[in-house]
Amino acid sequence: MPAEAWTTRRAGPARTRAACAVVIAGAVLLSGSLAGCTSDNGASPGSAPTAPAPAGAASAASSSVPSSYWAPSPGASWQWQLSGSLDLDVDADIFDVDYETTTVEQTAALKAKGRHLVCYLSVGSREDFRPDAGNFPDTVRGKTMDGWPDEQWLDIRQTEVLLPIMAARMDTCAAKGFDAVEPDNVDGYRNDTGFPLTAEDQLAYNRAVAGLAHDRGLSVALKNDLDQIPALVDHFDFAVNEECVRYAECGAYQPFTDAGKAVLHVEYEGTLSFCPGSRQRGFSSMLKPLDLGAPRQPC
Repeated sequence: MPAEAWTTRRAGPARTRAACAVVIAGAVLLSGSLAGCTSDNGASPGSAPTAPAPAGAASAASSSVPSSYWAPSPGASWQWQLSGSLDLDVDADIFDVDYETTTVEQTAALKAKGRHLVCYLSVGSREDFRPDAGNFPDTVRGKTMDGWPDEQWLDIRQTEVLLPIMAARMDTCAAKGFDAVEPDNVDGYRNDTGFPLTAEDQLAYNRAVAGLAHDRGLSVALKNDLDQIPALVDHFDFAVNEECVRYAECGAYQPFTDAGKAVLHVEYEGTLSFCPGSRQRGFSSMLKPLDLGAPRQPC
């Protein structure tokens, strides 16, 4: 959905969000390992089996992976704005903003203030208002997302079609000066997409997406997809979570915190009473309105 009309959604048992993308190049595909995690109620959030990287996903033009790149530090402050006029004066270390509506001038202004930038894009849906919407053939377009008539789920098994499109979008992020990417809609296998997607399909695709980011010197966030955290934590540099306090799921992020990786967390309801618990976990937490405009109440 366009940033001007962005709102959050919870689809079935998993969260999905959308907004941000466009441009072309390569893929680095990664394999994974498992680590244990426990949810707030003491139950395992579930670990999906690992899967081999998909075949036929070699890049047309692949750069070497840098020896190091920026990633958020645990507890760093952040701002997440996907609607309205971008407020460059918010006092936050990290800005997570829409790749398409954020200009090069804005990213340069934020960089001059010492901010780090995360590029928000959808890798699991086709948004009909994006400039590259015509690059998605009918064969990869699935069901319309519940409540979002301008978005369709993608058949993430067709990596030879999708990965070049996603690589191009990340090229745009890199060209605009972003430091990281936040790929959204990475839990299609838990939703009614119109395709028989499996956990193995999702793991392979998510790892491939992470590889695209690293190939461009960008760090990458795992957005929600809590059940697959144990299998993906080694491939993602930080996490973005929505409402883990509300749904008693924050314990699922222990693999990230145990690995010294940041968890950027937002709640949409209630007060800041969750902040002591968030600080204890080492999360970067805040309360924001659902439209993800400029206002924020950080912990």
